[in-house]
Amino acid sequence: MLQGKKIIIGICGSIAAYKAAILTRAFIKEGAEVKVIMTSAATSFIPPLTLSTLSKNDVVLDFTENETETWNNHVELGLWADAFVIAPLTANSLGKMANGLCDNMLLACYLSAKCPVFVAPAMDLDMWKHPSTQNNIQKIISYGNQVIPVEHGELASGLIGKGRMAEPETIVEFLKKNFQQKKNDGLKGKKVLITAGPTHEPIDAVRYIGNRSSGKMGIALAEAAANSGAEVFLVLGPSNEFTNHPNVSTIKIETANDLFEQSSQLFKNCDIAICAAAVADYKPKSAADNKIKKSGGDLKIDLVETKDTLKYLGSVKAKNQLLVGFALETDNEIANATKKLNNKNLDLIVLNSLNDKGAGFGHNTNKVTLITKSNTQVCELKSKVDVAHDIIEKIIVILKEE
Repeated sequence: MLQGKKIIIGICGSIAAYKAAILTRAFIKEGAEVKVIMTSAATSFIPPLTLSTLSKNDVVLDFTENETETWNNHVELGLWADAFVIAPLTANSLGKMANGLCDNMLLACYLSAKCPVFVAPAMDLDMWKHPSTQNNIQKIISYGNQVIPVEHGELASGLIGKGRMAEPETIVEFLKKNFQQKKNDGLKGKKVLITAGPTHEPIDAVRYIGNRSSGKMGIALAEAAANSGAEVFLVLGPSNEFTNHPNVSTIKIETANDLFEQSSQLFKNCDIAICAAAVADYKPKSAADNKIKKSGGDLKIDLVETKDTLKYLGSVKAKNQLLVGFALETDNEIANATKKLNNKNLDLIVLNSLNDKGAGFGHNTNKVTLITKSNTQVCELKSKVDVAHDIIEKIIVILKEE
């Protein structure tokens, strides 16, 4: 997807700038031509010589070359590129982008760019969470820029949380999908409901019954569907993951009952539903208002079944609606998933097996089997982004067959 593409990498002054060397090499390995623009602050973190050696192009640092006083034409650079990737993007440069300020070559090129612009923010936890940062993120999204989500992990300050720049391989995959999905508008005009993440069923004021679902698979599906032209409604359980995709509306929920209420209402006006949430099968019969204290003996909790959202959607599904479910199995995988497909009136079920290494909860990869009433398709281990694309492609095939 990146073969022959012309990519500008813009590097701002962040400790994450070292990743730009890995990113440059990764793009070139994919067959792209790369040019690099750096702010003066970025040169404190990584030398321009490293980037020029890897990109095989001179690094652009200023409006003119000091030795020759040759003008670096930011307009020509903006017209040259098929994609402009600013990674890392600092809070300072983000603020300038959001407000149209231009005091360096990187920003001049950004304001002149005619190609898609992708940004990978990198900053400390509190900076990322600050309302001004989040407002600026929303501003640049409204301008048509695409934000590659920050990641959760250890930060330069020693804090743990969101703010890490996406890894180079994640950025490469993000761009590959962008160019790939431009050729695919198979869901254009469709409204798609997607459920994702876990549910938390309260035991008392501080404890709950839940599971290890991260929500990564559902969010990848939401973005893949949106990139295929759909308007997406993402019903997301408690999760550290999120999406900034402009065609995805996120509705946050906590419990299985919340998920049922939101999904049953949204499904009425949707063409497709993909139920990827890991919904608790049982919940406490009653939840204590306060924290339950130790009493010196065993604690018994009565559990009752939660509402089965997928089964309900299957029971009310119209002929022109398509319903997709997930099955996480540990034994008799195909048989159990096929039974669920039939019992819940699904058009497609996505089988996960916890016996497959690299699949299931918490991983960035997944290995699935796509099962319909007429065929079974076993997929190899892939990134969740690639798996999401495969599922959306399968849905488009089913729609064409109807």
